[in-house]
Amino acid sequence: MAKDTTATIVAVTGATGAVYAQRLLEVLPGKSYLIVTKHGKDVVEMELHGGLKGLTARASMILDNEDLGANVSSGSGPARQMVIIPCSMNTLSKIACGIADNLVTRSASVCLKEGWHLVLVPRETPLSLIHIENMARLKRAGAVIAPASPGFYNKETRMEDLVDFVVGKVLSALGFEKEARKVLRPWEGTKGKKG
Repeated sequence: MAKDTTATIVAVTGATGAVYAQRLLEVLPGKSYLIVTKHGKDVVEMELHGGLKGLTARASMILDNEDLGANVSSGSGPARQMVIIPCSMNTLSKIACGIADNLVTRSASVCLKEGWHLVLVPRETPLSLIHIENMARLKRAGAVIAPASPGFYNKETRMEDLVDFVVGKVLSALGFEKEARKVLRPWEGTKGKKG
């Protein structure tokens, strides 16, 4: 099976911040394979207008988290990259420990073993030492840790702009720079005074 370098697995887990996944699916180029965990579904229903139906409508394909035989669970599958957005600490910890007991953790494990892009977007605060050590372990294994921490240097005031900041960083981490620039205004630097 030929690899589609733009095909992306998007996983939504049981952390708050489903709006980040919704927006990512709106702007992500190529085919998207969506996996939503059981607790992720609860969060989506609680946080998003349109609930799960509205989220899944934005994906190219919806996969069952319990289906370990899905095509994205293999190194010969169709996707070469994955984003877990938002990423619960439970999911992050499992991946850090090599536990691959569902489609999300199995697909993440495949990305790590194949050396493909794996971007985790944790949305938790404060962090325990265990959280930090698990993130460090995943970073050393090749994952990108992109916390849902919007920047304020462009003086954004709308929630949509703050969401776009995080989504733009995720797109950039995946190598989609053109798409990232559409949603994320770059830092222009401080303006020097003429002397």
